[in-house]
Amino acid sequence: MKIAFAGTPEFAAVALQRLLEAGHEVPLVLTQPDRPAGRGMKLQASAVKLLALDHGLQVAQPRSLRLDGKYPDDAQAAQWLLRDAGLDAMVVAAYGLILPQWVLDTPAKGCLNIHASLLPRWRGAAPIHRAIEAGDTQTGVTIMQMDAGLDTGDMLLMETLPIAADDNTARLHDKLAALGGRLIVDALARLDQLRRTPQPAEGVTYAHKIEKHEALIDWTLPAEVLARRVRAFDPFPGALTHQGQENLKIWAAFAEPGASDAPPGTVLEASAQGVRVATGQGVLRLTELQRAGGKRLPATAFLQGADLHPGQRLGATGPDHVS
Repeated sequence: MKIAFAGTPEFAAVALQRLLEAGHEVPLVLTQPDRPAGRGMKLQASAVKLLALDHGLQVAQPRSLRLDGKYPDDAQAAQWLLRDAGLDAMVVAAYGLILPQWVLDTPAKGCLNIHASLLPRWRGAAPIHRAIEAGDTQTGVTIMQMDAGLDTGDMLLMETLPIAADDNTARLHDKLAALGGRLIVDALARLDQLRRTPQPAEGVTYAHKIEKHEALIDWTLPAEVLARRVRAFDPFPGALTHQGQENLKIWAAFAEPGASDAPPGTVLEASAQGVRVATGQGVLRLTELQRAGGKRLPATAFLQGADLHPGQRLGATGPDHVS
């Protein structure tokens, strides 16, 4: 089948690789423009662009696809490329741009989206993070026939995946990316036979984009809630607290039963087994930490170079910004 592919991060690159391995012809790949990243803020190509170039595929990076938007020349150029490609279908995965109606209408069989949730739960930008943060016990991938709404199209295929108690966003991402790649190949192979099922009106939730300010730990919350947020915010933006005037990232933690009379944020114990901190309900044991400018370290190694001791308050003072 001749398909265009639109995607940007590693999640999408996994799907593109599977499509190529399945023998699909991909005359055009759309991906986000190169962005500055890293400490040097050098322009970096997306995972999808790197893979596409490695396979000798044509790549376009329009800043917008709206013909009446801020970058009409970019949109017009993309329109010519898509129309000239003679597409059977278009596959979209974590692209990052809204597809206007003219894009949806261009391929003969429309546009299919690989979405990392069990729709209609967690429509939107960050379904993996929000599922972990909310304490969901399962998630999955939905292959959807796209329409003009935000993840509102008819469902073609869906498969569930359990969320393990220790899954963070990075690990769950990799599982869902593999599942998405397999499902889209299956969907294209059976596209004319698949039944289109409208999404139910009940159970709709929105996975809003993760913002940096959400990283700051509120120690008055229950330990269970904080443990989920630590896992949800790994690898981005990383859960953050303050140790005196320094920022301190928390990369791994789990809730312990029992209560403490100490004020929330108080260090109760600092040992090789982790740093136990009082919360609004229960105790959170921190097992992987990172000082500003340092490396992610297990608690044993972290405590060798950190002055963290019982009675100290985390989050009480610190810089006004989140880095």
